[in-house]
Amino acid sequence: MKNAVGRDYGPVAKTLHWLSVLFVALAWALGTFGEELSEGSTRATGLIAHVWTGLIVLLLVAVRIPWRVANPPPKSSPTEFGKWLIEWTDPAARTMHYVLYVLLAAVPLVGIAFLFARGHSLSLFGFLEIPSPWSADRALARKLKEVHEVLGNLLVILALFHMMAALLHHWVFGDNTLKRMLLHFRSRNAH
Repeated sequence: MKNAVGRDYGPVAKTLHWLSVLFVALAWALGTFGEELSEGSTRATGLIAHVWTGLIVLLLVAVRIPWRVANPPPKSSPTEFGKWLIEWTDPAARTMHYVLYVLLAAVPLVGIAFLFARGHSLSLFGFLEIPSPWSADRALARKLKEVHEVLGNLLVILALFHMMAALLHHWVFGDNTLKRMLLHFRSRNAH
């Protein structure tokens, strides 16, 4: 069923969105600043946390994409700037969402390939180990690490741009683009 104009995203879509934001930020911070951790067990724990956080992002996008296909987002709300704004921003927003989804999947997948290229196995949250399907290749590992870092930084930059666009809609265009993605918590005393 298509959502009506101006309605909020559903609670599942909102939860998946904000969990993705949280885990992308955490994975990026661990990946970016993990080298700053003292060598030894602290750095190793930071790397494991980075990998597991990336796996959570991959799981979230594996749920988000089918959910979005089955539950299309609500149509854009009219703004005080009129129809021409929606005609321009809708395709741009749709394209941005597709690019973000691709990056949400690509960054962890390239990270997994990087681990395998180093000859390391992939730990699935400590329950299962997937051994590297190929032997260590330092040159390939270096290239994959670079691609992983570039894509991770691009994901964060585009996510920040996405956030700024939502704020622009809220403060300048005066529509409810931002509000319809915010989580709403009911108090216990609410009827």
